Amino acid sequence: QVQLVESGGGLVQAGDSLRLSCVVSGRTFGSYACGWFRQAPGKEREFVAAISWSGYNTRYADSVKGRFTISRDNAKNTVYLQMTSLKAEDTAVYYCAADRSAYYNSVGSQYDYWGQGTQVTVSS
Repeated sequence: QVQLVESGGGLVQAGDSLRLSCVVSGRTFGSYACGWFRQAPGKEREFVAAISWSGYNTRYADSVKGRFTISRDNAKNTVYLQMTSLKAEDTAVYYCAADRSAYYNSVGSQYDYWGQGTQVTVSS
């Protein structure tokens, strides 16, 4: 059974930075693509960023491009989301997801495993 556990969320001010981490259990982590999604109150879940199994390929939502960076450390079974220049509109629950197909896509329904989420609140 693959489990994902996010951490690193919190309350910050606009312009601050925050790094989210997601530890993925299971020996086959290195073969999974991973992604970050978020859901704000009253809104649908939206794609944030994705990374290929190797870490060489990444994809970002236009709203975070240039501010957020996704990365992974396969030796630590961990994927990260470094967030800078945070805005109030980044406030959401952030979810980590893993895709057995290893394709770093932006479609949430394509992902096989999900974490429980971590809250990020940005005050303006």
